[in-house]
Amino acid sequence: MRIGQGFDIHRFSDDERPLILAGVHIEGERGLHGHSDADAIAHAVSDALLGAAGLGDIGEHFPDTDPRWKGANSMDILREVVSKVRDAGWKATNVDVNVICERPKIAPHRDAMQRNLREVVGAPVSVKGRRAEGLGAIGRVEGIACMAVALLTS
Repeated sequence: MRIGQGFDIHRFSDDERPLILAGVHIEGERGLHGHSDADAIAHAVSDALLGAAGLGDIGEHFPDTDPRWKGANSMDILREVVSKVRDAGWKATNVDVNVICERPKIAPHRDAMQRNLREVVGAPVSVKGRRAEGLGAIGRVEGIACMAVALLTS
């Protein structure tokens, strides 16, 4: 067994970008700033899986300096990560995710997020929303942070 942690944080964009979290387009909310589609959940899960498998981090495999990843769908990145993890002899047993944000509310989108992630990861995934209770940049609604833990077995 191997355990990995993932973390990602993105500030809200000033551009007219859609907000995408775990592959779910959340209508009526500002998008996140990033090189790809800035899906903080998919990025944190990717990092957790890569770390657990001893394969480095998302920045090593999908650098934001590479134009191939400009505007990339982060669920496609996660698919590639899952493939790399499998090629290294590991498979996900489960993934647990905490999304820290004042908005949007995660609960109305949780089932779709979990379904999307489960389909790509091939294992149960739980997604939980947490508020920063008005503290710091996240509490001031400047962005979204996400933490993920992944358990792999060989």
